[in-house]
Amino acid sequence: MLFHRELSDNQMVCTNCGHHMHITPRARFEALFDGGVFTEVDVPEPITDPLKFKDQKKYPDRMKAAQKKTGEEEAMLVAAGEIGRTPIVAAAQDFSFMGGSMGMYVGNAIIAAAEEAVKLHRPLVLFSAAGGARMQEGILSLMQMPRTTVAVQMLKEAGLPYIVVLTHPTTGGVTASYAMLGDVHISEPNALICFAGPRVIEQTIREKLPEGFQRAEYLLDHGMLDRVTPRTELRDELITITRMMMGLPPQIVGDLPAPDEAAAPDPAPVEAASEAVEETAQTSS
Repeated sequence: MLFHRELSDNQMVCTNCGHHMHITPRARFEALFDGGVFTEVDVPEPITDPLKFKDQKKYPDRMKAAQKKTGEEEAMLVAAGEIGRTPIVAAAQDFSFMGGSMGMYVGNAIIAAAEEAVKLHRPLVLFSAAGGARMQEGILSLMQMPRTTVAVQMLKEAGLPYIVVLTHPTTGGVTASYAMLGDVHISEPNALICFAGPRVIEQTIREKLPEGFQRAEYLLDHGMLDRVTPRTELRDELITITRMMMGLPPQIVGDLPAPDEAAAPDPAPVEAASEAVEETAQTSS
């Protein structure tokens, strides 16, 4: 039995088995930034329905349903703030918004995040979670792969760190572009990270795949990732890495300001009181 409050306090990680459940970008940022305080970065709005696409539903209808379900405008949130007093820019995908699919808005969001990071001279931390490109935008969604690659190059030319945290699942064109272009790649435990999924590969090669194939731990063992870190430990890990890569001194935990000497109590009354206690004790003995 899991209590909702305990689960949310533990960042949607099971307190019993450690299973990582879905978490929204907004909830992730509230746990990530100091005091849960961050400033949202504006993202340019793209054309709503460039291809006039319709499958079982019209594309605008699917968008309205996703917006109502998640309470967000699109599949990526960009914010600026501090973690452990280290200024950063962060971007996170929301898998509950149409599978976190990469459309023109997501491309615009990553470019806006990179431009904000360059302007403020801050590292960019990106949390990926996607089923790939958004089919309702066709070739325009695929064009976000080179666009986001250029955005990452902007960070590299500015000498700023780009750290990617891959969460479950990160697949398709997202993996084939900005999700695997980081200076450091961290993953949450047991996250599925791939281009084509294991079921598709099994059907294609007609062979049984190894246990845990394309999961975070498998990719770590085969050199595709730098770390696999539980969500509850991720903030401290990111603070250490960003400060190291930005040439900053290590974080001081609990760095309260030094006491004001002028406001300190006068020690004379305390000493007089202690002497009086000693005299009383000697007299009574």
